[in-house]
Amino acid sequence: MWFERIAEETPSTSEYITHHITFLTNKVPQGIFDLSTVNYDSIFFSVLLAVVFGGSFYLVARKASIDKPGKFQLFVELVVDAVDGLVKDTYHARSKLIAPLALTIFCWVFLFNAMDILPLDLLPGVATASGLSHLRVVPSTDLNIVFGLSLTVFILIIIYSIRFKGAGGFASEFLFNPFKSKNKFLQLLAVPVNLIMEVPAFLARPVSLALRLYGNMYAGEMVFILIAILTISSGFHALASVGGWGKVVLSVLTGLIWTGFDLFVAILQAFIFMMLTIVYLAQASEQH
Repeated sequence: MWFERIAEETPSTSEYITHHITFLTNKVPQGIFDLSTVNYDSIFFSVLLAVVFGGSFYLVARKASIDKPGKFQLFVELVVDAVDGLVKDTYHARSKLIAPLALTIFCWVFLFNAMDILPLDLLPGVATASGLSHLRVVPSTDLNIVFGLSLTVFILIIIYSIRFKGAGGFASEFLFNPFKSKNKFLQLLAVPVNLIMEVPAFLARPVSLALRLYGNMYAGEMVFILIAILTISSGFHALASVGGWGKVVLSVLTGLIWTGFDLFVAILQAFIFMMLTIVYLAQASEQH
């Protein structure tokens, strides 16, 4: 029967998972940090979402109306005001970069994460029909993308630290903290201990920023894959029975519930990435 033929054509669980977590890349990466590897799908969707975010906000700014603001204009104003308020409450120095940077990070990362709520096989299926072997549509599940964002923030932290504290002040944070002494000899003895305590914590900032975002979105993607596997394996093998249809309905409901939760996680992770960026830059700008 037709459902038996569908079951025969369905890929195995391992094949299905492997296909959905493989990037459209120029080569198989040799290790985790293979800088010669380029994931075309991540770059494409990152640029596309940047255009969507920047273009939509630009059009709203160009056509903004005080008398008759549209719904999207009101939404954009709400987001801008909320981010601006958070920046003013957290960052107390003067900078024209922080608020636009925070807004960009929040909106861009949210759009990255929101791609996860699209039907799992929609865009990959279109890509397969077009002759592409693989396609991953969630840029935040790519370590290259999330580390690119976090390392950019890390470079800004260093720049702002040197700008506000000077190179000597920036270095003194690692040499003379947290253990301080008025005795110069004791202070010199404490320098190696201070370096051991401060340098790893400082270097952990971009790693924690990247891996927190990556881990949450990768886990969300895997849950969607497992729900899809449950639908395929349990449903198509027993569509002739009421129980089989019940499993399909249960899988669909589970997917809808997880979609709502995943959307919440997408907003939360974008917010956390943005807030940590503001906090780190605020700490870098404090001279005391």
